[in-house]
Amino acid sequence: MGEPQMRTPPDMPKVPACEPKLRVRSHGLTDTGKVRPGNEDQFLIARFTKRAEIEQCSVASSALEHGELEGHLFAVADGLGGYAGGELASAVAVSALKEFALNTLHWSDLLLRQPPDSAEDEFRQAFIQVEERLRRVRRERPEFADMATTLTMAYSLGTTLFVAHAGDTRAYLYRHGELWQLTQDHTLAAELLRRGAISEEEAATGRLSHVVTNVIGRDGAAVRADVRRLRVQPGDTLLLCSDGLTGMVPDESIRAALGSSADPQAICERLVAQANEAGGRDNITVLAIHYELAPDPS
Repeated sequence: MGEPQMRTPPDMPKVPACEPKLRVRSHGLTDTGKVRPGNEDQFLIARFTKRAEIEQCSVASSALEHGELEGHLFAVADGLGGYAGGELASAVAVSALKEFALNTLHWSDLLLRQPPDSAEDEFRQAFIQVEERLRRVRRERPEFADMATTLTMAYSLGTTLFVAHAGDTRAYLYRHGELWQLTQDHTLAAELLRRGAISEEEAATGRLSHVVTNVIGRDGAAVRADVRRLRVQPGDTLLLCSDGLTGMVPDESIRAALGSSADPQAICERLVAQANEAGGRDNITVLAIHYELAPDPS
């Protein structure tokens, strides 16, 4: 259950000659597990559309008109700092991310940014804004001075997918029977593993796997959000999850679950059940997002 080597499928960065119109189906599920008294995980699934409320029009039209462009935002946060503090930290992070998405994110023009890196910078700014909110709450609630949170988010627009990440929550992509881990764990064990200082078994089972080195809200260091851009295609399934899943369920079982169904709800229920069957030592949160060709309107 250690961190696999990061790989990028060769066809991911390519711009398709004719971009397919995708339909996005998603589901999220969170569970306390079998050991923890409360749930420190939070998640978010949001859809962005362009719409106009028609107040008056001399041409016959509906009162509400929708544009074709849709954006989809997904996030998983796992709070730190004791049960009450962790639950508050992840809740503040998700609330701040919702506010950023509604009031700051220029979601419909991300693909037009010049230079292209400015789109990634906008998601890094989201993490900074979330951190500012969390630190403000900590000043107001000194009893939660140690609280912080991980955050993994994904935003898709058409076939373009952005993934931003801090901590040990993860994002995976399942494609053509293969499972690709899209994020690197920000833990002491993972960093030592990448340097070759410890084995995969030590990284997976040692106590250093619980020492998170990059989170939102911790004193002494600003959050560093890893951001990457890739492309999805019909048949892909994206998975966001907390370490309550990956600490209990090996990658091969995750791959099998994603390959067993195109129904996001069924995937979430199967993975949460497997984590609980393996002991459920932590809170478990799973978001499954399936991309498929949109029906032909004709």
